[in-house]
Amino acid sequence: MKLSADQTRVRDVLAVSDLSDRQFTTLLDLADLMKNEPNRFLDTLAGQTVVCFFQKPSTRTRVSLHGAAARLGAVPLLLRPDELQLGRGEPIADTARVLSGYACAIAARVFSQDDLIEMSRYASVPVINALSDQHHPCQALADLLTIREVFGTLAGVRLAYVGEGNNVAHSLMEAGALCGMHVVVASPDHLGPDARILARAAEVAAEHGGSIQVVSDPRTAAHGASVVYTDVWVSMGDEQDAAAHQHALATYQVDGDLMAEAAPDAVFMHCLPAHRGQEVTADVIDGPQSVVWAQAANRLPTEQALIYALVTGDWTWEPS
Repeated sequence: MKLSADQTRVRDVLAVSDLSDRQFTTLLDLADLMKNEPNRFLDTLAGQTVVCFFQKPSTRTRVSLHGAAARLGAVPLLLRPDELQLGRGEPIADTARVLSGYACAIAARVFSQDDLIEMSRYASVPVINALSDQHHPCQALADLLTIREVFGTLAGVRLAYVGEGNNVAHSLMEAGALCGMHVVVASPDHLGPDARILARAAEVAAEHGGSIQVVSDPRTAAHGASVVYTDVWVSMGDEQDAAAHQHALATYQVDGDLMAEAAPDAVFMHCLPAHRGQEVTADVIDGPQSVVWAQAANRLPTEQALIYALVTGDWTWEPS
């Protein structure tokens, strides 16, 4: 069977909302193929370079992007701001133009979404959001591939996200909306998701038979959920607000009692790194319901699929 996405070519993925439902599903299908046949696409980008520009430290994103590029035959090149003329005031626009002459794609992990938008405006090669303050599309791809592996489907699955309505929550809402999921975000009122991203995700979800909801009570969110998801209480860049965040989120810890509110076959997810005893207890993240390690591993094939599709423009492919 031939699988295809929309004919319109996607140049950049700065947010999940840059993709249609068919394109998102095609990336999951391609990632599944690449996971099961890791050497099949080895020569696809032979002789090319994928630039990985990182303003923030990383474990999973850095290593998985390097592995993804290597499995496509490309050379991954990690760059930090202090290694470039950006550190001496060269504009992002000029840097994007220059990198486009050397690389087939730029994956950027930045503090500000505006920097990504600026980079994509001036780059002539695909730009991938490897994390920003507003979105984390690479994480959402891995998350939904994991959920689909566990439950065999995405449509109708209820996901409870517990914690600050941050970049991960935004991308989960957008991805869940495309796939007809029911996503419930439980956050303190002043730490909820961005209102504009929430409103648009809710519209898309309604079009696809799903729903997006924001509540303040984590038990309400977790009740009957198939997936309970959380993130760190203090994200990179928010360290100055650490005490306030920890106080506001103290009742949002995912523990055994909260997991008991979920469906009997529910799984626990976390984008990592995790702080046991804060946002999640050790018995949950290290327990039998946890799928966080499979979730982390799925970063590689989903990013491999994303790089392949954006660089080659090939959204139609034949399974073996």
